Amino acid sequence: MEYIRVSKDNLEEEHICCAISNNKDIQVSSKKAWLADRFDEGLVFLKSVERGKCFIEYIPAEYAWNPINAPEYMYIDCLWVSGSLKGHGYSSDLLNECIKDSKEKGKKGICILSAAKKKPFLSDPKFLAFKGFQVCDEADNGIQLWYLSFEKSVETPCFKECAKYPRIDEKGYVLYYTNQCPFNAKYVPVLEETAKNNGIPFRAIRIETRDQAQNAPTPITTYALFCDGDYVTNEQMNDKKFLKLVNAKAKRKPGDS
Repeated sequence: MEYIRVSKDNLEEEHICCAISNNKDIQVSSKKAWLADRFDEGLVFLKSVERGKCFIEYIPAEYAWNPINAPEYMYIDCLWVSGSLKGHGYSSDLLNECIKDSKEKGKKGICILSAAKKKPFLSDPKFLAFKGFQVCDEADNGIQLWYLSFEKSVETPCFKECAKYPRIDEKGYVLYYTNQCPFNAKYVPVLEETAKNNGIPFRAIRIETRDQAQNAPTPITTYALFCDGDYVTNEQMNDKKFLKLVNAKAKRKPGDS
């Protein structure tokens, strides 16, 4: 497999989104704008020549848009291999390149979000364990921080206190999100319109700065949906999925789990 490193110089020409073919799509333009501001902070976006169907995106942890403490670590935003490209070792190729690059840059290790069981848009814990990663912290909603250390004696990464117990005070549905994920540019407005048309209390909060992201009330900042203060999911939704969730919660009696 041949890989391309996306940079400021080729960002406009390169295809970066595995499920979006049109580079002029609002989803692509929002993601590219987000990337353009991260390259000077050390972000690396390495993708296959297969129109972005497999890629890795990582950044020095101090610049990560997540509430973590991971000094001198590299943080992996996303490691993604889709469709027919799965099962050919491309995830290992990309991860190995990240490890090599991180070591050359003097990092102590790398870290990434996952969970005990595979969750949408998070790396597979079985793959991470196979590659030598270990869990170093866990929020009470089951989101875990995994790490791979390059040294025997090194401080392990951890979540900031604001992310350990993902809850908020606001009632109704509240969505925290960033433009790091391109799909948000399309589907967040869909949820806003759906909620409005159906009288559902809903507020979308776009995280616009690194400082906001690093102090967010959730380990996952790309997409975190809350309901009446409780964390619900990181799975992006269209109108049908959202209404199904709302209806299911409405049918539950107080005290139901």
